[in-house]
Amino acid sequence: MTFDAMWADLEPVGRDSRSGGYRRFAWTATDATLREWFTGAVQARGLEVTTDRAGNLWAWAGDPDADGPGLVVGSHLDSVPDGGAFDGPLGVVSALAALDALRARGWSPRRPLGIAVFGDEEGARFGVACAGSRILTGVLDADRARALRDADGTTMAEAMAAAGHDPGRVGRDEATLRRVGAFVELHVEQGRALAGGSAAVGVARAIWPHGRWRLDLRGRADHAGTTLLADRDDPMLRLADAVRTARSAAHQHAILATVGKVAVEPNGVNAIPSAVTAWLDARGPGEPAVRSVVAAVGAAAGVDPVEESFTPPTAFDAGLRDRLATLLAGAPVLATGAGHDAGILAAAGIPTAMLFVRNPTGVSHSPHEHAEPADCHAGVAALARVLEELA
Repeated sequence: MTFDAMWADLEPVGRDSRSGGYRRFAWTATDATLREWFTGAVQARGLEVTTDRAGNLWAWAGDPDADGPGLVVGSHLDSVPDGGAFDGPLGVVSALAALDALRARGWSPRRPLGIAVFGDEEGARFGVACAGSRILTGVLDADRARALRDADGTTMAEAMAAAGHDPGRVGRDEATLRRVGAFVELHVEQGRALAGGSAAVGVARAIWPHGRWRLDLRGRADHAGTTLLADRDDPMLRLADAVRTARSAAHQHAILATVGKVAVEPNGVNAIPSAVTAWLDARGPGEPAVRSVVAAVGAAAGVDPVEESFTPPTAFDAGLRDRLATLLAGAPVLATGAGHDAGILAAAGIPTAMLFVRNPTGVSHSPHEHAEPADCHAGVAALARVLEELA
């Protein structure tokens, strides 16, 4: 099956008819459909499929224990709320298409070759990004992972069990990690670094430090029509201060900061809120600047931000990065502010690299996310060259 045919097959899964965006959340019925799609695709190619302790999927060509650890490619299939089609799935479909292209030329790997699909990369349901790779590498504690709750109060353990994955297995998976000699993730670019140039594919240099913090703002519920302004304890005012501070402090420190998710209680039009919970996303080239902005936002809101996840600055393996840049002559080398499973594996000591496919508008995490078909095909060709060279 060609890239275009696979893309068309996957495209309708989890798409919201109103927004045109995707709602592919971890351990849901949609997630199960995506897993079935991937399992069917790799089994049709004669690959062995395994599931690790975190619930990530791995498909292996040949004997995965032959000739030492293997080369793994892949990405994720989940999305943010109303996300785009390319963030994650482009890397999975491209991995399958690259393997098909090489096999059509009679190529077979000299070392074990794996294709991975990491679960819950976006953290849209349970709040921790790259949860699948964090659990796999032990960065996310198993007990904490099982206790994470979604907006409806369902724990990750309950969601896993309902989907048929034993939450008791959750934890760092040494056996799976030993199989991975190197990992290369292809991803749509989530910025405009490639948009103005002639290259359709770039190579990642590093990932900025980034994290998520929770702001718990407490007030007192009261009547919106009878309570004098002077008598109100309204946490929404502190939220407004936090949002404006996030913007001004980010500008001052030359980083990016966003308050993009808010939960209000009791969430009534005619009621002064009793509590507001907001989440701050902050990232930038340097960790001190990121933490300075988080502190400033907390001070403006009058609370201590609760760190839910943080990833230090991550540099990709220099030797592997330079090898790919040489192999793909003319491919720009660039840093990114977006987090990826590749970054988690790199921090765990696995030689890791990333390829970016040009995004003409730079828009991502949105239904308007886009990559031209010709650039997607160029990404497949680049990944095929990487497989041919490294596997």
